[in-house]
Amino acid sequence: MSRSILVLRALGLGDLLTVLPALRGLRSAYPDDRIVLAAPEGLRSLVDLIDAVDELLPTAGLGALRWHGAPPRLAVNLHGCGPESIRDLLALGADDILSHRHSDFPELPGPAWRADMHEVDRWCRLLEYAGIDADPAALRLPEPREPAAESNVVVIHPGAAHPARRWPADHFARVARELGADGHRVVVTGSRSEMPLAAAVAEQAGLPPTAVYAGRTGLTELAALVAAAALVVCGDTGVGHLATAFGTPSVLVFGPTPPRHWGPPATAEQHRTLWAGHVGDPHGDRPDPGLLMVRPEHVLTAASGLLGEKVRHG
Repeated sequence: MSRSILVLRALGLGDLLTVLPALRGLRSAYPDDRIVLAAPEGLRSLVDLIDAVDELLPTAGLGALRWHGAPPRLAVNLHGCGPESIRDLLALGADDILSHRHSDFPELPGPAWRADMHEVDRWCRLLEYAGIDADPAALRLPEPREPAAESNVVVIHPGAAHPARRWPADHFARVARELGADGHRVVVTGSRSEMPLAAAVAEQAGLPPTAVYAGRTGLTELAALVAAAALVVCGDTGVGHLATAFGTPSVLVFGPTPPRHWGPPATAEQHRTLWAGHVGDPHGDRPDPGLLMVRPEHVLTAASGLLGEKVRHG
């Protein structure tokens, strides 16, 4: 009789996509068990694409985990290293818990947390502590079943969760304007709250209102648009991780967090990460000075190279 394995990752879009290799490592190690992922309901359409997850347990964040039924065989903490996530998992009564070590729980073994690691490698390393192999390169997803609203477009995504990681709107607009002048169909994406930002970018770039998809797409439609795109241009956001997951060429403007922590694999030649080398507070309330050192011409050079390669090899 199969048992359940509960995995906690109650975070956002990019956070989900960086644990794909760890989830696949668990699937290989426990092929007959039911893997349940505790993550936000809003991510369901992407969770459904993950071959290593059998069930989504809607969980909005820490303290919101609600488990019913027999205790799981194993509870895996892919959420973080703090006491709150460990406490959530201890309450399940699981046979075993796999988590990073924390001083509040000296009886719970685990590897020490290392700050200077790529997010993908961090969770693969946690599994390796338990003797479970995980391939850090296993980041791809199958394309969404829903057809994209448009294909072969350049997706400009100007938003970011915090102002420190938000490249200026006029920089995105210049990139959009010049790529449009080169004959590319350019669209601007974003959440409902980012509609004014997306509209401002489109207006400055001289794009028609039909080019603004911000507020008109849910995650399913956004994922389909990214999967079918010719290129994605964005900052250090979940949409950048979508481009990695679908193998869509991308130009990613990083700062103040270095791409060695959250960027695509260094060996993935279809992605270009631009970073000025300045490390700062990713939760700051204004664009990081290092982020502002990346200029539109840098992005345009990288974008033109990728679009040219796509034409030559298409």
